[in-house]
Amino acid sequence: MRSTARLVAIVSLVLIAACAAFTVVLAQQGGALPANLTPLGAEKAGNAAGTIPAWDGGITKPPAGYTPGQHYVDPFAADKPLFTITQQNAGQYAAQLSEGHKAMLKAYPSFKMIVYPTHRSASAPQRIYDATARNATTAKLVNNGNGVDGALAGPPFPMPKTGVEVIWNHLLRYRGDTFGRWLTQAAPVRGGQFTPVTFEEESMVVYALPTTTPATLNNRLTYFKQTVTGPARLAGGILLVHETLDQVKKPRDAWLYNPGQRRVRRAPQVAYDNPGTAADNMRTTDQLDLFNGAPDRYDWKLVGKREIYVPYNSYRLQDPKLKNKDIITPLHINPEYLRYELHRVWVVEATLRPGERHIYKKRVFYIDEDSWSALIVDQYDNRDQLWRVSEGHVMNFYNVPLTWTSAEVHTDLQAGRYLVMGLFNESRPHDFNLKRSEADFTADALRREGVR
Repeated sequence: MRSTARLVAIVSLVLIAACAAFTVVLAQQGGALPANLTPLGAEKAGNAAGTIPAWDGGITKPPAGYTPGQHYVDPFAADKPLFTITQQNAGQYAAQLSEGHKAMLKAYPSFKMIVYPTHRSASAPQRIYDATARNATTAKLVNNGNGVDGALAGPPFPMPKTGVEVIWNHLLRYRGDTFGRWLTQAAPVRGGQFTPVTFEEESMVVYALPTTTPATLNNRLTYFKQTVTGPARLAGGILLVHETLDQVKKPRDAWLYNPGQRRVRRAPQVAYDNPGTAADNMRTTDQLDLFNGAPDRYDWKLVGKREIYVPYNSYRLQDPKLKNKDIITPLHINPEYLRYELHRVWVVEATLRPGERHIYKKRVFYIDEDSWSALIVDQYDNRDQLWRVSEGHVMNFYNVPLTWTSAEVHTDLQAGRYLVMGLFNESRPHDFNLKRSEADFTADALRREGVR
């Protein structure tokens, strides 16, 4: 085991050094990324065992049977499982499991991981590929790593050399320009009973807009508006957020519309470990999308790359034939509808800085090399005990295309409960053609919109 760990460390250091050398060559050439990398910076080649294939462009067009505006056809529906990891055989696969998944398998005899053939389906529009290549020569960390300069539209550091650069790739990965989402969230009790909370969300990602230039970006990242539509006791509340790129330099602005008072007020700090919206204290604000916001409270260590089993190509979770009650079961979501594949991931360890405060003392991120999406996060409490395990069940929204979640799940091992977010199997699919302007994301627009 010590020899294996030493070898992994050596390989990781070599990889990081190679990325640094590639960056120099790229700056000299002023062209695309090196030929052995994908347009977003992943290794094109498969692994030596043949269990991870080479990247061949990902999904470049919708599969047969897909109709725009409808839920997504699963392009891999015909796949048969390779094997299933259970509490009984978890030791056999320990080298390819995160600590969080090991803990879930140990804690819950009913939890299992059904493993399917690996498909490197991630893809993005050509303009995002072009932007990422430009970013590789111009992007730089500023304000002690709390901001990024010289980047637009795509991940800023396709050949990362530090842990915080990998996290910035996750934060700035492409998730569309302007879009709407209609989502369900639930935090079932141990017995499985739950009350769904439904949301309407609208976002404009200023960083990714084709019209944004370095001169007009002005430390802006995203405009975000979230309306609670159910249950009745919560319906009508609206959260508006102006997300900045460097949130240490300028914290995000937020406003709340209270339907009972019919008033718009400045929100208290919507950041860090403040409780998430209507989440029954099952997640922090910065756990949305597995991590968001400022990175300033942690030291970020780039551990290297690993091959592990991760949630991927999770089309079944958005299948309209499924009801929420089919997915939301006691202790964890129904494993029959989950899909795990073997993928290469970047591993980043975040440790709380001395003098800083957060309920998570340490977080370990497993981030997809193909899309820069966080797929798994293990979160530890101040006793150094594993507390919560987060999963991003991703799929390719191939009508754009981009990689994002069909659901994210935050499992509290100590409470024996979990929170599932982002389900849209019972609602309409995302609208990536939503027409909005900056004027739709102002406090005045929120006042006009607010109704009980």
